[in-house]
Amino acid sequence: MEVKRLFDVLYYQKENHPQEVALATMKDGVWWKLSTDELIDLSNKMSHGLLKAGIKKGDKVAVVTSANRSEWNICDQGIGQIGAINVPLYPTISTADYEYILNHAEAKICIVSDAKLFDKVKNLKEKVPTLRAIYTFDNVEGADNYNEILKAGTGGDVSQIKAISDTIDPNDLATLIYTSGTTGIPKGVMLSHHNIVSNVLTVRAELPIQASHTSLSFLPLCHIFERMVIYTYLHAGANVYYTDIDTLKDKLGSVRPHFFTTVPRLLEKVYEGIVNKGMSLTGFKKKLFFWALDMADKYDYDQKPSLTFKIADKLIFSKWREALGGRIMGIVTGSAACPLKMARVFSAAGIPIREGYGLTETSPVLTFNRFVEGGAMLGTVGMPIKDVEIKIAEDGEILAKGPNIMMGYYKEPEKTKEVLTDDGWFSTGDVGTFVTNNAGNKFLKITDRKKELLKTSGGKYVAPAPIESKFRENFFIEQIMVVGESKRFVSALIVPAFPMLEQYAKENNIAFTSREELIVNPKVIAKYQSIVDELNPNFSHIEQIKKFKLLKSEWTPETGELTPTMKIKRKVINERYSKEIEAIYND
Repeated sequence: MEVKRLFDVLYYQKENHPQEVALATMKDGVWWKLSTDELIDLSNKMSHGLLKAGIKKGDKVAVVTSANRSEWNICDQGIGQIGAINVPLYPTISTADYEYILNHAEAKICIVSDAKLFDKVKNLKEKVPTLRAIYTFDNVEGADNYNEILKAGTGGDVSQIKAISDTIDPNDLATLIYTSGTTGIPKGVMLSHHNIVSNVLTVRAELPIQASHTSLSFLPLCHIFERMVIYTYLHAGANVYYTDIDTLKDKLGSVRPHFFTTVPRLLEKVYEGIVNKGMSLTGFKKKLFFWALDMADKYDYDQKPSLTFKIADKLIFSKWREALGGRIMGIVTGSAACPLKMARVFSAAGIPIREGYGLTETSPVLTFNRFVEGGAMLGTVGMPIKDVEIKIAEDGEILAKGPNIMMGYYKEPEKTKEVLTDDGWFSTGDVGTFVTNNAGNKFLKITDRKKELLKTSGGKYVAPAPIESKFRENFFIEQIMVVGESKRFVSALIVPAFPMLEQYAKENNIAFTSREELIVNPKVIAKYQSIVDELNPNFSHIEQIKKFKLLKSEWTPETGELTPTMKIKRKVINERYSKEIEAIYND
């Protein structure tokens, strides 16, 4: 069959690659596994149950889950095949955000995963006139359970669902995804079935994943990146195992995935863990570890292994692969810039890292590095995918055109016109350029966010992202934000990687009783000054960090400094740490 709508993907799997384990979620220590047929059956029950609840074509149903789980897909499929619109929401946003989005989308039903999320939304029926009911996946006291929808839909006539799904055009609205945004009110991105399906089919053709391969999923399903990837897995007939960040380490060993997607921050934490283990070694073993690490740090894609490299692989890198399950064929990273060191070192170790690029508005993939020889280039986000055009505007902004470009922003025609031309060119807001590899292929290189360029008081523009990315490669730096707007010089707020810093303090007899005490210690300040001095020569004089301030607390989505997709909210951090920033420039 031909896949034209999102809900076609599951029926394509049934016809071409029926699986005993289409999806699996851990429940009470046991994997709850759903076959292709079971997933379709539950999805049909969901569709019938929603119809009985009065949901009709075009109605909005919001779904929020704290962790990836199969119920999300049951809802997604059940909502989509009756022509209703799935409005996936982040679990980390505030009650005020939920109120705004549910009102803006005019949601009829909201389904949340657990008690914590139910507490956030349980009183919103009084504030959202269209909201008829709130359900939960877990059994929560005082809440209606989503199993009631399934129960109501049991025994329904499948032909009724098919009659509705047959009326759904590929260009119909499939989902409303509210951008997390680093500033301003969330915008509802309208994506059609065709937008996302075009991305799924194109990406599927480029990934080294086949039927019955195993994939692991832990990035939020409310984000278009992971959601599109799940459709791709289902289309390929891969077995999808859901987990969360907290239990990821254990699941890697037991699930032994062939493939997963991630964000750079997780790769950085895995890398830090590997290096910390290396630091704890002694004697010859420690020398051997860092000899191999140094070799990996000089690696380039498609490099032919030398004899010494093969020795390093057998003695060191094979253990890294085993820690990830021993079967990894590929990892794609997105959402934020991947430090060059991460892609280089992991790929050298036989754990192929490939960076991609896209936005919610582009469904999401515009470019990504391939897994074939000559198809990847370090330091870039890859080549454009099939049917997508990329061009660079006169001011350096990346413009994109293709079947995956959004329909527009929901109820926001003026904001749509700001980024989308009548002939289909979308303004990404990112600045970039094309570079060529040895094979003659052109790759896109992101240099910064157009709106995030700093302008010093001397009128010089500085791109923070490349500086931040380079500094995050250092083991002692957890997070960093470059500051300097309208200032005489560039500075930085730095969140130390405290496990590394505390180990350093112990090894150098630096006494401390708290993080506050540690970050003001003169020896610690001197350590970070040496890091700044070491890395500054990578940048022009105007881009170099002249001063810095160490901070005691990590930035998170929960505390508001990061978006749900782990992007820095520069405005929030600038406001929250205004005193620290002023102190930098007043000292």
